[in-house]
Amino acid sequence: MRRNLNAPSFRAAGIICVVAAGLLLDQKLPFGGQIITNIAVWLIFICILRHASRQEQVSLVACVFYATIGEIFLSLAWGLYEYRLGNIPLFVPPGHGAVYLFGLLAARTPVVLRYGRRVAHVILAGASTWALAGLTVLPLVTGRFDLQGAICLPVFAWFVLRSPRWPLFAAIFIATGELEIFGTVLGNWQWLPIAPWTHIPSGNPPSVIAGGYCVIDASVVLAMRGVLAIRTQVRRGAGPYPSPPAGSTATP
Repeated sequence: MRRNLNAPSFRAAGIICVVAAGLLLDQKLPFGGQIITNIAVWLIFICILRHASRQEQVSLVACVFYATIGEIFLSLAWGLYEYRLGNIPLFVPPGHGAVYLFGLLAARTPVVLRYGRRVAHVILAGASTWALAGLTVLPLVTGRFDLQGAICLPVFAWFVLRSPRWPLFAAIFIATGELEIFGTVLGNWQWLPIAPWTHIPSGNPPSVIAGGYCVIDASVVLAMRGVLAIRTQVRRGAGPYPSPPAGSTATP
């Protein structure tokens, strides 16, 4: 039983449940709901870090760092979306870390291991359908023309079809789709109908905003490669210097 609970599938499902519960708690408790959510999510994130491998720890911390910068720019500076209290809730940065962990776990789930790239193709088909609906059917229901979500589709498609870490990026669409739908329906945040600066119409949420999340998480992947490269160079440089051949002279 313990082994099953530690399986990637159960852990990934647990992340989805925690995200939904946190958003519901933040919105529905009239007094202190966001404070309780902030504390709970950070405690869960710290617990995740304690039980993660060293490489996963570095990845998750880097994800929180990049996500915080992204939130400050996209929400407070650019103003693409607004949180209900006009701030950036403290549970949001570790929430991004949880989404990234969901992607890492998805790569080890039985469905991905068994069906491989077909999973990515199915998810990409779903994302494309949502993007098309945002330009045709959904405007009749929501009153919003979702060009911004459609623009994100090629970005997401590139990561899913071209990246060797496609399971991470494909899973991000599942996690962020659930996150954005719950968050906007409950009223935790809302996307502006017209994006500032670019004046591009947007859905609430944009359909394939997962493309933006992929950029953040790709930055984490690149940062990890840089860290590993630096560690490799340091280890090579720390080795003993080769002795000069007999009879030769060596200068310092």
